[in-house]
Amino acid sequence: MTKKKIVLLDGNSLAYRAFFALPLLTNEKGVHTNAVYGFTMMLETILANEKPTHVIVAWDAGKTTFRHSTYTEYKGGRQKTPPELSEQFPYIRKLIEAFGITQYELDLYEADDIIGTLSKECNDAEAEVVIISGDKDLTQLANDQTTVCITRKGITDLEKYTPAHIEEKYGIAPLQIIDMKGLMGDASDNIPGVPGIGEKTALKLLKEYGSVEAVYESIDQITAKKMKENLVNNKEQAFMSKELATIEVHAPITVSLNDLDFVGRNEEEVIQLYKELQFKSLLEKMDVSVEVQPLEEIAVHTVEEITSEMLTDTMSVHVEIDGDNYLSEDILGIGLSNDTDTYFITTELATSSDLFKSWIADHATRKYVSDSKSAYAAIARLGMELNGAEFDLMLAAYIVNPSFSTNEVSEIARSFGYHGVESDEAVYGKGAKRTVPASEQLANHTARKAHAVWELYPVVTKQLEDNEQRDLFHDLELPLAKILGKMEVTGVKTDVDVLKTIGEQLSERLAVIEKTIYEMAGETFNINSPKQLGVILFEKIGLTPIKKTKTGYSTAADVLEKLASEHEIIQHILLYRQLGKLNSTYIEGLTKEIHEDGKIHTRFQQALTQTGRLSSINPNLQNIPIRLEEGRKIRAAFIPSETEWIMFAADYSQIELRVLAHISQDEKLIEAFRQGADIHTKTAMDVFGVNEEEVDSNMRRAAKAVNFGIVYGISDYGLSQSLNITRKEAGEFIDTYLASFPGVKQYMDTSIIDAKQKGYVTTLLKRRRYLPDITSSNFNLRGFAERTAMNTPIQGTAADIIKQAMIDMDARLEKENMQARMLLQVHDELIFEAPIEELEKLKEIVPEVMEQTIQLDVPLKVDWNYGKSWYETK
Repeated sequence: MTKKKIVLLDGNSLAYRAFFALPLLTNEKGVHTNAVYGFTMMLETILANEKPTHVIVAWDAGKTTFRHSTYTEYKGGRQKTPPELSEQFPYIRKLIEAFGITQYELDLYEADDIIGTLSKECNDAEAEVVIISGDKDLTQLANDQTTVCITRKGITDLEKYTPAHIEEKYGIAPLQIIDMKGLMGDASDNIPGVPGIGEKTALKLLKEYGSVEAVYESIDQITAKKMKENLVNNKEQAFMSKELATIEVHAPITVSLNDLDFVGRNEEEVIQLYKELQFKSLLEKMDVSVEVQPLEEIAVHTVEEITSEMLTDTMSVHVEIDGDNYLSEDILGIGLSNDTDTYFITTELATSSDLFKSWIADHATRKYVSDSKSAYAAIARLGMELNGAEFDLMLAAYIVNPSFSTNEVSEIARSFGYHGVESDEAVYGKGAKRTVPASEQLANHTARKAHAVWELYPVVTKQLEDNEQRDLFHDLELPLAKILGKMEVTGVKTDVDVLKTIGEQLSERLAVIEKTIYEMAGETFNINSPKQLGVILFEKIGLTPIKKTKTGYSTAADVLEKLASEHEIIQHILLYRQLGKLNSTYIEGLTKEIHEDGKIHTRFQQALTQTGRLSSINPNLQNIPIRLEEGRKIRAAFIPSETEWIMFAADYSQIELRVLAHISQDEKLIEAFRQGADIHTKTAMDVFGVNEEEVDSNMRRAAKAVNFGIVYGISDYGLSQSLNITRKEAGEFIDTYLASFPGVKQYMDTSIIDAKQKGYVTTLLKRRRYLPDITSSNFNLRGFAERTAMNTPIQGTAADIIKQAMIDMDARLEKENMQARMLLQVHDELIFEAPIEELEKLKEIVPEVMEQTIQLDVPLKVDWNYGKSWYETK
């Protein structure tokens, strides 16, 4: 007789594991499928490896369990299940059913209790048991007949916990896992344990005394004063925690071993489900192909005369541009769509129709736009005004999933399961072969984009509402798009003669540095050639090579910086490179970007960064290097567009540290900002344990590095490089900082725990950033995700604040009927131009608006200045 082998699967745990291990995926209907796919891969691997005779998937029945009668806060604080996962549970259950596997749940009990009870029954029947979960609590069930497998790498790699493995790993027996949880607690289940006792201390106590009961029987033998005090004061809590951590093995379940027979999957049901979910690779393994869906049939009307009947109160709008730059490329036509009709209007017809001009400018007619910022700018170029935009497909898609950044309608549409529009590449061609298609194809493509926006409006809107991001979209990003469009069209005047003068000065300076380098090297060579430079530095001069590449010695900037103390030629080479880049990238580059109106019209990328920060292109005005005075001087070329006007700049002071103080609720940080203290000096006082007058420049510099480093999730290695100290010293410094600011430490720990539970982090305004690598087995990937979990809420909230400030400033300037114009946003800074007579008003309202734009538990502070150029505002 074949020995029975039973596999017991923890459904909820494995579903969560699958969801967070894989990036978000959707099928053509827009249903998320990553958790189903991951669960499928787990099932296939488990069934192939274990070859069970009996299988069951146990589920948690609900939020309330019998444990809540013991401790009402049990599992309290757990985050709400992400809607992207919730919608996948029905499909996972369908999948399990198609695989012919029994499923079971029991009111007031957890999946652990079902598994525990069944494992005992199977042990009594002398059957082999394999438990599979992502939850280590189940390791307490391991014995000679039962192996507990815990997922670790990705979704298919399992760590097998046997009594021997647990003994080797922890030095205790499986049942002592319960005692360990009783002493140390379990944050994921909100089991309190004994304060001050972590895993290391709990294991030490258990190795010496054996159990929670024995620890308390021998309490007088414990000499560590604080530990003993915590144990005595929390005795009831320790026993309660042990009780909460104990898996019930006598649950009143109505299934037994005989109900778990596994005979294999139903191939037809599996194929049908794989097709619905579009699991192409799994279908290919089964020799089944997926049909490619043809484009949806849409009747496109090319309009010859615009009538009031076709322009309804609510329509989707798409403006088709011949390329990415809507500020300069040809405008090819406009697509409109609603419930009944889809239209294409030529640019010539739109601009000649007073009816269309009136409709597009009407605030009362609702427009769903594919990309409202480009539409605002393009429509303005046609001498018209776009108003009434209530939806922006690109922005909404970006908010729902910021890692998916594209402005192509077809890509966005496919990501939400709509396949009614072709890609631009398929229609226009690629590269040198790109060409505007014939009028009929152009009309069809443009109109289909408008129809895609109409079809996707309810789908994407629902996701925004499910994510609690409707306000972020409607109150922040959508109105900001109009302001940015206005800023892009306005542009900033650029004095080409100033750029030319700076370029000549840089060329002269570069010639002097070049001559100095040649004299130090003893010969002329191509300084910009890494190969030739490597020979000079490491063979002729004899410096110590730090890194080699396939082509020779590495002369990268980080390598040269480490060699700076070995020879004075290094500093000259580094400066030569910096000034050379200034000349080529910024002087020559900016000159090429000046339009016929004498202005540079940069484009702000609103849907690109995962933190929500704006970036700019063609050209990038946010990246002008200002640490070198030569770099700062480039800003002198940016001047007011009118005579007797001035430039006015205002920027938030230490906004990210202020956000950190608010989010972390660290009392010392909050108090320092409320008192208006120098935060870096205050940090140095706390970390070094000195009085204010004892803080020297090195202490303040170190404190500043760690303050800003914490915001960006700095590591001991990163800080050691920044301060030129050992990694050990940097680690000790960070530890001292975190001990001095416990609220910050708590925030950092909590943000990582939350990210692992939810798979994403949020800003104060509900902006999300998904972190699929937060549970990765790869140390580097996981480490980056953990640092991102800590810094995104801070950086993202700071980005949201300045965006809100732009909206508030635009409204205030309009309310005050001022001529002042907002020109640029550069990180935490806003740049305006205004008549000189409005200067006093600007001094008053700009800091007032920016400091009141959001209420934090610490004050926001704005610094401002003005001058005849952007350079003079600093």
